[in-house]
Amino acid sequence: MEKIIKILTKESANINQAALLLGSFTFLSQILALFRDRSYAHFIGPSPTLDVYYVAFRIPDLIFICIASLAGATVLIPFIAAKMPARQSQGGKDGKATDEARKYLNNIFTVFFAGMVVISLVAFFLMPLLVSFIAPGFTPVMQAKLIIISRIMLLSPILLGLSNLLGTVTQLFRKFFIYALSPIFYNIGIIIGVIFLYPIFGIYGLAIGVVLGAFMHFAIQALAVSGSGFTPKISGSVNFSEIKKVVTVSFPRTLGLAFNNLALISIIALASFLKDGSISVFNFAFNLQSVPLNIIGISYAVAAFPTLAKSVSLGRMDEFTNHLKSAARAIVFWSLPVIFLFIVVRAQIVRVILGSGSFSWENTRLVAAALAVFSISILAQGMITFLSRAYYAHGNTRRPLIINFFCSILIIILAYLFIYFFENIPLWRYFIESVLKVEDIPGTEILMLPLAYSVGTILNSILHWYFVRKDFMQGASFITKTFFQSLGASFFLGLVAYICLNILSPIFGTTTFLGVFFQGFISGMAGIATAIFVLYLLKNEQLREITKALKTKFWRVKVIAPSQEGL
Repeated sequence: MEKIIKILTKESANINQAALLLGSFTFLSQILALFRDRSYAHFIGPSPTLDVYYVAFRIPDLIFICIASLAGATVLIPFIAAKMPARQSQGGKDGKATDEARKYLNNIFTVFFAGMVVISLVAFFLMPLLVSFIAPGFTPVMQAKLIIISRIMLLSPILLGLSNLLGTVTQLFRKFFIYALSPIFYNIGIIIGVIFLYPIFGIYGLAIGVVLGAFMHFAIQALAVSGSGFTPKISGSVNFSEIKKVVTVSFPRTLGLAFNNLALISIIALASFLKDGSISVFNFAFNLQSVPLNIIGISYAVAAFPTLAKSVSLGRMDEFTNHLKSAARAIVFWSLPVIFLFIVVRAQIVRVILGSGSFSWENTRLVAAALAVFSISILAQGMITFLSRAYYAHGNTRRPLIINFFCSILIIILAYLFIYFFENIPLWRYFIESVLKVEDIPGTEILMLPLAYSVGTILNSILHWYFVRKDFMQGASFITKTFFQSLGASFFLGLVAYICLNILSPIFGTTTFLGVFFQGFISGMAGIATAIFVLYLLKNEQLREITKALKTKFWRVKVIAPSQEGL
């Protein structure tokens, strides 16, 4: 195992440089994802139609998480690399698959492809029953549409699951550019569905676009692996003992992801009883807050994992601790300013990205309010993603599993409680609406769901942080100084941005795209410049490290490619 990890973690740079590289890949994908959401907003807008479409993802996504993630790259790469010569497993351009490695991949392909197809077929026939659980508040007409769309989308977890499996090979041979193209083509397929198929087939055109995107996602990976001698085939005889090893390693992580997905399903089920368009508002805000999460939290988590695993395998616990501290501080350093920036310029962000066509000013204000509530947990989400991997590097999947299970249940309970308080305690409702400036907008009860999600997520991160300190740091603090320095700089960022917004609002106005864009852009840049100056005065260590990383050719770093958790 030690030999395998050395192969996978051969580095010429630190975690900051690796994370910058991964973040640049992720940024390109997220730009297209934002264009996808703008297409939704422009052509459809928050509505019952878009509500049905968003809910239709829930069952296919759950199937993908429960089956496809069992054979993820983090698990499979060490097994496949162990069956290849060292030079080839390092991903040389002339690397080819060995017969042993090819047989192993065919076994995995056969079992997981069969599992995906069987589970999808079962879901196809049970869909009328499943729909009554995931969208109990929908009308019979909406539920009938949801059944058809969900059945069409069941093709997507099969295609994405196969692509996920093939993506292991593209990562092994370090074809990161090809690997990074997959989510881009996935979003292109969805955009084609919105712009070209929706006007012809209505809501069913959206589902066809998702399947088209999933096929393009798969096709890119299939073309990439064909040149490496890894074209998968159905295996006539399967070594189930090897399959068992893969499932045993990946099952706890998969179960943890499933708990999070089930919490989202429960929240969406509750939202189906609320005002039409509420689910759309929730998803628009959720997708927007996921952009910095994917660029910061997931990039650092993926970049750090091979290094953490290598340190553990070699018994270098001091090195493990130092890497853990460094990455955790970097996540704090980046995330806190983003939180303040998103809260202050939330309306400008939403209006610039989504504000056109069928997306009204009321929609803008409500999504902006939901974005602000989601944003308070951006740091927490990033820390959970990273700190859980610290346990995975140790082979301890039990601790994150228990924490995720407990907090997923808590999110569901809080969602029901907050909705009840909002509807029955006028003071609570008045407080929330006043703080977020949405007193005169209908449908504000949807804001309780992002609040429940954020509170549960923050508690989840606190528990992860507590146990990481206890298990790996002997109770020592490792982010306190960075937290308060970044918090102070973020406060001034928010203050300066808020002042600039009030100054620039009468100058640029709020009725044109360019006016809103320049108002938000100038205010945001002024706030960021202020935060950098404050951090410079505080002699912040992370600012020096990031500056040093930016001065290097970080795009030449060799690292494991980014996961597609935020697809």
